[in-house]
Amino acid sequence: MKPLHPKLKEITDRIIERSRPTREVYLNRIRALKQQGKVERDQLGCSNLAHGYASMPKTIKIEMQKSDVPNIGMISAYNDMVSAHQPFKDFPDWIKDEAQKFGATAQVAGGTPAMCDGITQGYEGMELSLFSRDVIAMSTAVGLSHQMFDGALFFGVCDKIVPGLMIGALSCGHIPALFVPAGPMQSGIGNKEKARTRQLFAEGKVGREALLASEMGSYHSPGTCTFYGTANSNQMMMEFMGVHLPAAAFFNPYTPMREALTRHAAAHMAQNLRSGSLKPIGEMLSEKSFINAIIGLMATGGSTNHTMHLVAMARAAGVILNWDDFDEISSIIPLLIRVYPNGQADVNHFAAAGGLPFVIRELRENGLLHDDVDTVVGHGMAAYTQEPFLDNGKLVWKDATEKSLNEDILRTYDNPFSPDGGLKLMKGNIGRGVIKVSAMKPNTFVIEAPAIVFDDQRDVLAAFERGELDGKDFVCVVRYQGARANGMPELHKLTPPLAILQDRGQKVALVTDGRMSGASGKVPAAIHMSPEALMGGGIGKIKTGDLIQFNAHTGELNVLVDAKEFDARVVPMPDLSKNTHGIGRELFAGFRSQTSSAETGAMSFGGDFA
Repeated sequence: MKPLHPKLKEITDRIIERSRPTREVYLNRIRALKQQGKVERDQLGCSNLAHGYASMPKTIKIEMQKSDVPNIGMISAYNDMVSAHQPFKDFPDWIKDEAQKFGATAQVAGGTPAMCDGITQGYEGMELSLFSRDVIAMSTAVGLSHQMFDGALFFGVCDKIVPGLMIGALSCGHIPALFVPAGPMQSGIGNKEKARTRQLFAEGKVGREALLASEMGSYHSPGTCTFYGTANSNQMMMEFMGVHLPAAAFFNPYTPMREALTRHAAAHMAQNLRSGSLKPIGEMLSEKSFINAIIGLMATGGSTNHTMHLVAMARAAGVILNWDDFDEISSIIPLLIRVYPNGQADVNHFAAAGGLPFVIRELRENGLLHDDVDTVVGHGMAAYTQEPFLDNGKLVWKDATEKSLNEDILRTYDNPFSPDGGLKLMKGNIGRGVIKVSAMKPNTFVIEAPAIVFDDQRDVLAAFERGELDGKDFVCVVRYQGARANGMPELHKLTPPLAILQDRGQKVALVTDGRMSGASGKVPAAIHMSPEALMGGGIGKIKTGDLIQFNAHTGELNVLVDAKEFDARVVPMPDLSKNTHGIGRELFAGFRSQTSSAETGAMSFGGDFA
């Protein structure tokens, strides 16, 4: 292996030094909890234990009373509405069965909500989406607060669910943890065909029946959506952080391999709890673990949503990341895969071509990945350069393929799709934001055009329908979409109309303090602008007609207005009354009122959380 890249070492040293005070406080907290007793249950009184054992079969109760028999808690995001989470239904029974074979017991400790952004996209429920992450974190902590468990397994896949589970797990970071995925659905119709039908519908050239048939041909069975959005980026990051079994992410549900991996997770946890060889998750995950997740995000062209979620997860462990870290890491990490929206392939095609073990090997061997990390299968990342196979029903791991089986999807370090990771920091007098450039065409990187300002995504769609956006270059500014204003919804419904205008030859770009879907990227979009408009950010001062300088090559994002005039402008107070009630939004008022900025993770937790 080559030595660690000097720039990566410099960034890592900076993050470690910046995080030193908060990381030390966090480690002291979880070590104090760990030292309170040999196992969690040793701290509980007889009445407390009786409540914890009451629902279990008699034979299991007998085992649970033995101090040398570990008890595994399961936190599940199961529901049968969200396709990615429906396969979790069978996991508890498999895990209980397997745990008993290896001298352990297991209980479902609690459940968390798991909402689908694909269902709520463009509607009121999307305004609950980001803060559902914080609810999931709290739900996870509630489940583990019974202190009945020596270790925990976490079942989750999608956008806010995995970050929420991780934050909750780290709040109980004194016990070992292992994340257990469910896998993507099998491939449906091609992404290019799906996108074409969406665009035809937006232009009024096909009807709703054709659109629904197309969408159902894409989203058609249990499992994660197969494009490389936030959900599949989650699964990638869990591999790079070493909290999955190696290469567990991208096997389909309801296959022998998926059941074998799930059962093996239980066996692995049980055996390692008995031997005491599995570190508590709060100690296992270091600054370098979170940096590896950023590296994975860049090498695979992952979702921009993780510029918030990774920051939030890291802070839960006392590690302080910022967007400069993402930007600098992106500049040295080559883009090794092209999966939709960065290409036409899906994650099943990517896994078949060589998958994450191939990517991890390429980075590790070329000094672009930290190997000095702990994982659920031991020290270092070598195990994650292998993939599992079933040999007469038994799991065995073998080295990743030497060569990519499809270079249109997966490439080596020496022949990347791009020399950098395709995510950039955009900054200027408007504020700081991020942009995903890996899916953009070269002629869309630079635009200097007047702003058209909107306070609601529905107003953008209405202006498009009226033809008011036709025939001119412009920068679409959508403000008051931040976490404090309305929960920071994704604005994915803006992509089809803006893409139509772009395809007609207009130069267009989007600037917003809201989010875009992990599946976005065709239209240049500077998103997560921080501070948001409601917190006095520069985006709130822009007026329709102001000239905007938008340069994704250099990361410059400015309003070309005299500095004194711009500074003197007052951010107008918006009417947010339509965002405060209905579909449960009134219950999230407290979250909105105290959330931090996007760059600090858009977290609603207290100020001393990190």
